[in-house]
Amino acid sequence: MSGSGRPGTAASGSGAPTAKQHRARAHGPAQATGPSSTVPGRAPARARAAVSRTLGPVWRQLRHGELGPGAAILALVLAWIVFQSLDQAFLSSRNLTNLSVDMTGTGMLAVGVVFVLLMGEIDVSAGAVSGLCAAVFGVLSVYHGVPQWPAAVAAVLCGAVIGTLQGFIVARFGVPSFAVTLAGLLGWSSVTYDLLGSRGTVNLPPDGLVANLTSRYLPDEAAAYGLAALAAALFLFASLQHGRRLRAVGTRSRSPAETGVRTALIAVVGCGAAYVLNRFRGLPLALLIFLAVVAASDYLLRRTPYGRRVYALGGNPEAARRAGVNVTVMRVSVFTVSGAMAAVGGLFLASQITSVGQLAGSGPLVINAIAAAVIGGTSLFGGRGRAWSALLGILVVQSIASGTALLNVQSEMQYLIVAVVLVAALITDSLTRRSQRAHGLL
Repeated sequence: MSGSGRPGTAASGSGAPTAKQHRARAHGPAQATGPSSTVPGRAPARARAAVSRTLGPVWRQLRHGELGPGAAILALVLAWIVFQSLDQAFLSSRNLTNLSVDMTGTGMLAVGVVFVLLMGEIDVSAGAVSGLCAAVFGVLSVYHGVPQWPAAVAAVLCGAVIGTLQGFIVARFGVPSFAVTLAGLLGWSSVTYDLLGSRGTVNLPPDGLVANLTSRYLPDEAAAYGLAALAAALFLFASLQHGRRLRAVGTRSRSPAETGVRTALIAVVGCGAAYVLNRFRGLPLALLIFLAVVAASDYLLRRTPYGRRVYALGGNPEAARRAGVNVTVMRVSVFTVSGAMAAVGGLFLASQITSVGQLAGSGPLVINAIAAAVIGGTSLFGGRGRAWSALLGILVVQSIASGTALLNVQSEMQYLIVAVVLVAALITDSLTRRSQRAHGLL
C-alpha cells in the first residue's frame, strides 16, 4: 500500500537534501562525543537526521525519474481543490460516498488492465468483455432461472475464458495485443447484442446479489474505522516483515522512521475517509470489496513468484526468458486475469443501474479503465506499476466525472479533461523511462 504512503514524494520537491547533506545529517549525531553530545541541540539534530533518512530515498527516486504515485496524488489534490472551489457540494459526505461507489466498476477493469500493462501489452476489449459477461449473468439468472451465485460465477468464468483465448493468440502466434483485443472489442460487442436480442435490456432483481453490490452499506461506524486501523496495521506488519527479510540477506531496507511516517499517513488518511463515509450512510460494500481486490492483487504482484515473473517479463523479456520463465504461460495468464476482472467490473456496473443493455461496456469505459491505470503510475512500456495504481487513477478519473456532473458540464468537456490528464501521464511515463535509461536503470 505504498501508493497511499507517498504524498511526501510530491511535497519534498527541491527542498530535499542532497546525497552529501543526507550523509552528513545521518551521521552527525553518531559522531558527537564527549561534552558536545549533551548540548541542547542534540534532539533537534536527531529529528533532522530522521527526516533526512525518510526523505532521502524519495529524493533519489525523483532524481532517477521514478515519480511513482506522486503525480496522480498531485492531480487528485488539484482536481479536488478546483471542483470544491466551484461547487461546495463536491467534498460533501454524500458526493464522496457516491464517488467511492461509482468508481468500483471501472476500477475493477483497471485492476485487470494493470496486469496486462505490466507485461508491456494492452487490452482494449475489457469494456466489451464486461458488457458480455454482465449479459451472460442477466440472461442466466432472469430468463433461465439460474440462482444468482452460480450465474455470477459463470459470468466471471466467461470473462476468464475470453481473456485466455485472446492471450493465447497473442502469446502463441505473436499477434500484437492491440490488434487482437481490438478485434475482440468488435466481436464481443456483437455477441452481447445477439445474446440480448429483441429483449434489448434485462432488468435485474432490485434485492438480488448483484444489486446489493452497490446499494448495500455497513452503517456501523466501527466498520469504517476498523478497516482504516486494519489497513495501517497490515501495512506496518508487511513493512516490518519485508525489512527483516531484506536485512537478512544484507540488502538495505526502509528506516524505522520512514516506515513510521508511512504507517501514520495511512492511518490518518484512512480515519479521515472513515469519518466522511460515516457522516452519510457508512462504509459501502462495493468500496470494501474493491479495496480487498486491490490489496489482494498487490500482494499477488509484489509478494509471490508469479508477480516477480510478471515484472521480470515486463522489464526485460529476453533476460526473463533466459532465466527459465515460461513466457507463453505468463502472457496468457495476465490476459486471463484481465478478462476475469472485466467480468467482475461488468457485474458492478450492472449493479449500479440494476439492468444490462445491449450497449453495456461500450462508450468510454475501456478508455477510462486504461487511463486510470496509466494515470495511477503504471507504465505503458511494462515492468513498472502497482495494483494501487488502479485505485489512484480511478479516483482521479471519477473525481473529474463527479465534478463536471455537479457543474452540469457536458460530457464532451469531461472527456477532454480526462484526455489532457492522460496525455500528461503518458508524457511523464515517457520522460521517466528516458531518465531511467540515462541513469543506467534500464
